[in-house]
Amino acid sequence: MGIKRSFALGVLLLTLLSVSGCGINNIPSLDEQVKANWAQVENQYQRRSDLVPNLVATVKGYAAQERETLTAVVEARSKVSSMQVDADILNNPQALQQFEQAQSQLSSALSRLMVVVERYPDLKSNQNFLALQSQLEGTENRIAVARRDFIQSVSQYNTEIRTFPGRIWHSLLYSDMPLRETYQATSEDAAAAPEVKF
Repeated sequence: MGIKRSFALGVLLLTLLSVSGCGINNIPSLDEQVKANWAQVENQYQRRSDLVPNLVATVKGYAAQERETLTAVVEARSKVSSMQVDADILNNPQALQQFEQAQSQLSSALSRLMVVVERYPDLKSNQNFLALQSQLEGTENRIAVARRDFIQSVSQYNTEIRTFPGRIWHSLLYSDMPLRETYQATSEDAAAAPEVKF
């Protein structure tokens, strides 16, 4: 009985060691990476949203007559802030697209605000405005990096569950984990090069 038991235990240990090295944990690990990268995208969007009121207040002091542009920025930020975003957004392509569209509208409104600022030399030299503008530019770069990381992690995850051996593990153990939607530009003119006028 002792030899059979030792043999069975040895086979079990050998099986566990071979299974642990064959990618069985890749799918949940990659799924967690997708979620972490999406959280970073949201974090950067929140950072931008937090900067907007200070930026609008600074511009308002110099360019009160630009009420339409300021209102568009405030409304776009409000729309973004009012959206209920949680971890389930990754499982709902329509909600993800709506969220990205709202973020795109905020980006567009902020771009229009920066164009308006060009008309006010005193504002462009204001230290508060320059600091806010620099932070906003940095945040936009961080958003781009976070989106890139999210896209890469979704690609790795989707590739894992669609190729061998991940496909086998997915069908056996992780069939409840769907393919993930990746980030897509929501602006109709996102593919067109911006027009620059001097």
